[in-house]
Amino acid sequence: MKIAIFGATGNIGSRVVTEALNRGHDVTAIVRHPEDYTLVNPHLRVAKGDLFNTQDVEAAVFDHDAVVSAYNFTKGATPSTITEVTGPLLNGLKQAHVKRLIIVGGAGSLEVAPGVQSVDTPGFPEEYKAVSLAHREALKIYQEEKELEWTYISPSAEILPGERTGNFRAGKDQMLFDEQGRSHISMEDFAVAIVDEIMNPQHIRERFTVGY
Repeated sequence: MKIAIFGATGNIGSRVVTEALNRGHDVTAIVRHPEDYTLVNPHLRVAKGDLFNTQDVEAAVFDHDAVVSAYNFTKGATPSTITEVTGPLLNGLKQAHVKRLIIVGGAGSLEVAPGVQSVDTPGFPEEYKAVSLAHREALKIYQEEKELEWTYISPSAEILPGERTGNFRAGKDQMLFDEQGRSHISMEDFAVAIVDEIMNPQHIRERFTVGY
């Protein structure tokens, strides 16, 4: 498949690039500064593109089978950019006639009790609150989208560099916890889940989560 990835230099995006290449897909890494991108692979193309510009998105994703948005706000930006990119992203894909979109989202909007989202609990870390609320607002925008075949994937509460095991569980809107009560997933296995969903769609126009 031909897969385009926004945020290809980030923690998640870079691992999705690697996972997709390792499975033999043709990957386009869409970055703001191609001259700084160092990964070389015969199945990898590097393209310049701005996720905040509809025409840039359209040009970058044209003739691809699927698009991954692994955007996360960078230093100097504000969490509100997480919602601001939704318009150019959705419109750009439509103009390019690309239907399949995978969005890397946040964990804060996952439920930890019936009707209670993690971000709304008293002990939720203050430093992550603005980002989590922005991800929640973005999810609402994607949920209104009826034309594209989007999938929104939330990580577990903890997502850190680790091992690629390929062994994890999937859920829908409820946060997953292991037997010790910990909610976690490695970035490597999160990338596995993303490429799995591209290759074998199970969650068209819905959110899902993965964890151990």
